[in-house]
Amino acid sequence: MRNAPRPVLLLGMLLTVLGLALAPAHAQEPGGTETTSTVLELQIDGVVDPFVADYVEGRIDQAPGRADAVLITIDTPGGLDSSMRQIVQAISNTSVPVVCYVAPEGARAASAGMYILLSCPVAAMAPGTNVGAATPVGLSGAIASQKAVEDSVAYARALAEAHDRDADWAEQAVRDAVSLSAEQALERNVIDIVAADTTTLLDEIDGEQVEVAGDAVVTLETAGAQITTETLGPFIGFLHALLDPNLAFLFFWLGIGLMILEFFLPHFGIAGVIGFVLLLLSIAAFGMLPVRLVGVLLLIASAVLLVLEIHTPGFGVFGIGGIIGLVVGGLLLFNGPGVRVSPVLIVIVAAAMVGFFGFVLTAAMKLRGAPPVSDPGDVVGREGKALTDLAPTGVVHVHGEEWSASAPHGALSKGTRVRVLSKEGLRLEVEPAESSESLTGEAHEAPTTDAGTVDTEKEGSAT
Repeated sequence: MRNAPRPVLLLGMLLTVLGLALAPAHAQEPGGTETTSTVLELQIDGVVDPFVADYVEGRIDQAPGRADAVLITIDTPGGLDSSMRQIVQAISNTSVPVVCYVAPEGARAASAGMYILLSCPVAAMAPGTNVGAATPVGLSGAIASQKAVEDSVAYARALAEAHDRDADWAEQAVRDAVSLSAEQALERNVIDIVAADTTTLLDEIDGEQVEVAGDAVVTLETAGAQITTETLGPFIGFLHALLDPNLAFLFFWLGIGLMILEFFLPHFGIAGVIGFVLLLLSIAAFGMLPVRLVGVLLLIASAVLLVLEIHTPGFGVFGIGGIIGLVVGGLLLFNGPGVRVSPVLIVIVAAAMVGFFGFVLTAAMKLRGAPPVSDPGDVVGREGKALTDLAPTGVVHVHGEEWSASAPHGALSKGTRVRVLSKEGLRLEVEPAESSESLTGEAHEAPTTDAGTVDTEKEGSAT
């Protein structure tokens, strides 16, 4: 390869110098020192499920070399124990300091969120937030077995002790489901700081030393840091949003309604498919939310009662029982702080179900029991009656319906029995029914003489 001409080299050097001069400068701290600190912000918003766990774990694993600290903003009613432990393990085993922040105002770190908050080297809360209520619950909605409770107590105490926090309160939050406000949590040494916003938080913790994986001590450099926010992404975020308690309740009932509609109208097709998918989504959500089995059973029972109501006139005992089961089942469906179905949504669904089962399915049942509608093409060859004179057109009654008809072989009078020769659109061509009968008779009857004897000359001798 040949060397580039000297003028070209000089032009390249000049452009390089200009590029360096015009490049955006890093943020400067007082005294002219460059700030290169980067904070990676993650969000735990809603139920702690496998989608959130994979997202948080993956970003924390990628943080070394990309960020000087990780900030996890928390607002959760809780979630799966396995997903919570996955996040806690990622926080505990990274060399990058993790700051957990319960925010914005009105947020909470309940149940699984409390364990995640306690596991962070820096635990912070915004004013007007709360933490606690970490008692594990089973499928029935009752407190889990004593074995599960003791395991959760030990886990909560270990996380609190690892960062010199109040382990006794952590145990109380598990056993008695108690909660603390942000200010109370600071007084009880459950958290390290109360900060009004993210900027204030990062400024106040700047310079603090925290312990990370491997007993290493890291000094936080977060004042004026550049914040990079990474979210779940559109598709995973959509799947995560489906685990909302209101959507789970709504999908469950829509799924049941569409499956029942498919049962009564089996040729509809798409209703059953959509209903089945919605039921699967609701069941998946139930598996990740603190659901009460009694609530699920009441909802199923209410659907059965409303179906039974279809077979009785009016709106009677089955219908009333079904609506009561729907409302009570919706109210008892979930058991957890902040995890419940909106009463307004329950009322709307109950009213919709009254209309659905009272009108739509009743009409479907009538349609299902109605006699099949005949194919208009079936009238060819059938017999009927002329309702008017056909000279040559008029009206005939064939196969339970009235038709416009014409008589191509001659006029017919009202009341004549006719047979359909052909059909073109909505018009029939007919002939007298007697003409076909006479032809049939001639083919099978021998002619007789006036004396009533058989004409042997035409028929031959009898043997």
